[in-house]
Amino acid sequence: MSDGSKQDSAIWPVPAFYFKVAFHGAKNGSDTSFQEIGGIGSQIETEDYVEGGENRFVYHLPKSVKHSNLTLKRGLTKLDSFLIKWCKTFFDGDFKQALEPKDLSVHLLGEKGTVIRSWNFFQAYPVNWKVDSFHSTKNEVAIEEIELCYQYSNRVM
Repeated sequence: MSDGSKQDSAIWPVPAFYFKVAFHGAKNGSDTSFQEIGGIGSQIETEDYVEGGENRFVYHLPKSVKHSNLTLKRGLTKLDSFLIKWCKTFFDGDFKQALEPKDLSVHLLGEKGTVIRSWNFFQAYPVNWKVDSFHSTKNEVAIEEIELCYQYSNRVM
């Protein structure tokens, strides 16, 4: 491990502005740069159980783990991009062909570009795809938002 990696991994608090997204199996030059990523999180769903004769409390029994949808935001891009083509197979294909979920990783990077935190998301696919509103009185970049659901995730580092 180089000195830069040791310094980057010791950063505290971890900055949230330098990150990258990597779709597993995509070409290195694919267009997966985003201005914002949100929705990294998990929650345990519970079921309430009331014990007969016990009026002071209710038991909350764990049922399953639920994952938030991952939200990716960026400026509008070309129709021939890897990500847009993949999303179009879900939204424009009428489910006539087999849909391919993808695995992806989100990496937080240190100032030298080394990975300091990382999450993997498995069997992800798009469930929402929208473009932000256009305003004739504002000078802003047109933003698209892609929302992915996935089977499970894990934090690697």
